[in-house]
Amino acid sequence: MRSLNGIKAMRLFLPHLLKPTIQQQTILFLRTFNSWSFAIRNASSPHKALQLYSQIQRLSVPFDSFSILFTLSSCTHLHNLSLIRHLHAHLLKLGFNSHVYVATSLLHAYVVASLGDACNLFDEMPERNTVTWNTMIAGYSKAGQVEMALQVFDRMPLRDIASWSAMIACYMNNGRWGSGLMLFREMIVLEELKPDQVTLGSILAGCAHMGSIGLLLGKSIHGFIVKNGWVLNVELGTVLVDMYAKLAFLKNASVVFNRMQERNVKTWTALICGSAQHGYGKEALCIFEMMKEAGVKPNELTFTGVLSACAQAGLVVEGRRYFKMIEEYGLKPTIQHYGCVVDMFGKAGLLEEAHEVVKTMRFEPNVVVWSSFLSSCKIHKQFEMAERVIDRVMDMVKPENDGGVYTLISDLYVLCGKWDDAERVRKLMVNQNVRKVRGSSFIGSGAA
Repeated sequence: MRSLNGIKAMRLFLPHLLKPTIQQQTILFLRTFNSWSFAIRNASSPHKALQLYSQIQRLSVPFDSFSILFTLSSCTHLHNLSLIRHLHAHLLKLGFNSHVYVATSLLHAYVVASLGDACNLFDEMPERNTVTWNTMIAGYSKAGQVEMALQVFDRMPLRDIASWSAMIACYMNNGRWGSGLMLFREMIVLEELKPDQVTLGSILAGCAHMGSIGLLLGKSIHGFIVKNGWVLNVELGTVLVDMYAKLAFLKNASVVFNRMQERNVKTWTALICGSAQHGYGKEALCIFEMMKEAGVKPNELTFTGVLSACAQAGLVVEGRRYFKMIEEYGLKPTIQHYGCVVDMFGKAGLLEEAHEVVKTMRFEPNVVVWSSFLSSCKIHKQFEMAERVIDRVMDMVKPENDGGVYTLISDLYVLCGKWDDAERVRKLMVNQNVRKVRGSSFIGSGAA
């Protein structure tokens, strides 16, 4: 009887014992929030993150700012403007638009997909932090709107090292190397700010395009890095390798490369392309084989360097093999790859094969590809073959960009004794204010 009463008592009080307290409910509530945020942040793909986001809505689970942040961050890679606008509308509904870090994340998403929408949001933001301003500078930089980026930089109420780095990178990425160096000097001398690795990376990237002056400055920056005991991370080390390689100081590039504790595909590719660019084709191929042995998967630019090396060194058999290898690595040949193959066949005197590649390539051949073919016709005195395509090339050239092509065609007409045609092209150059370019290399502008 006692045992029966005990069972009744347990049945009576057990629900109350198992009922969670307010503290336990709060912990469970927070765990639910955290688990959804964690799941979105660690989603295997942007599409998976979106599925989780939709699932939260279907289950009527309250959103927190982190869930929105992680969804925005993941979906930025999709470049889907309508999706970003949907998320924007949702966070307005939830009242998260007043959170500066959420609004800044949304701004970054817009910068990637639509600079116009980003500008509208930036103007509407009631509060901005330094990251917000830096995001707009980066957006204008990507769009090539350097003056607009400078206006944002000048309007900033407070600048940090990232702000200076963003503006310097804007100059360097848009070919305004002198302006970038002047701003770098202002940052150090007037503002007395010490550059970080991001700043120096941008400067070094610009040095690669500035000839002897760039080399002098690049070596000084390299010395600064060594003097301060900075460990060469993969990003800064790769920029150093690329700078030395582009400026033909391959020994220095190799020294930096060998001292790096970590290398990625960009590091290997910088050394391969630099070697190919300066006539060390066989060495470039050796580096590529070492890269494969190290288990690093090549990308499209790697194969551009490899095929360019084959063209420079006259290695036709190897070039055919490497061209086939592109698809073996799950990549698709680009127009730069086809251009290198045309150059390779052309330099080897295999003009029929070069012409066949041009006719059968997956892309519409551009001026760079046709210029390669015509250059080979000139070298091997195959004027009849050149005449097949000259009219087509003349329809494609642009006076402001392709002065070297006009000169090449004029030279071809002279060499085959067609003086009237040569004079016609030269008059066209004068009438259209075409800048005459001698000694220009098609491969330098199209393959690297």
